[in-house]
Amino acid sequence: MFEQLRAELVKKGPKFLSLPLALTPFAVKRALLQQLLNWQFRHALAEGELDFLQARYLGIEIADVNLRWITTIEEGQLRVVQDAEADVWFRGNANDLLLVAARKADPDMLFFQRRLVIEGDTELGLEVKNLMDALELEAMPTALRTGLQQLAAFVEAGMKQDAKAAQARAESVC
Repeated sequence: MFEQLRAELVKKGPKFLSLPLALTPFAVKRALLQQLLNWQFRHALAEGELDFLQARYLGIEIADVNLRWITTIEEGQLRVVQDAEADVWFRGNANDLLLVAARKADPDMLFFQRRLVIEGDTELGLEVKNLMDALELEAMPTALRTGLQQLAAFVEAGMKQDAKAAQARAESVC
């Protein structure tokens, strides 16, 4: 029973967030995203590793929860904006992006499966991807890393359960 519930939450869970996110004013989302991003990337910002985003715009879209934002570097900080022309877009679903962030899924594999889409300035997109690949999970703030790993484990378990159920259905048809 618990496994079925877990699989259902993994499959539909992110969609439950779409309504609250749609109702949340962008100013609130911007404040939360900026705080989270600057906290996560504080060392990379201090070392100048994100300077390539100065006057460049990176768009992030999490399609299944209808969340999108554009980020850039201003005055040494990551800034989140709503209405700018993004130089490059990263698009995916919440579960896939969560697994990438937790180092449980390979972004290249998701890209070739068309589950992660990168559109626009490919050079900038590769710089962002290479920076993300170079970040050590252990360098992430402990609370963020722990929460991310727990969510990723939950998603992975649900995906495995869903795959087993699909395989069982396929075997019963044959």
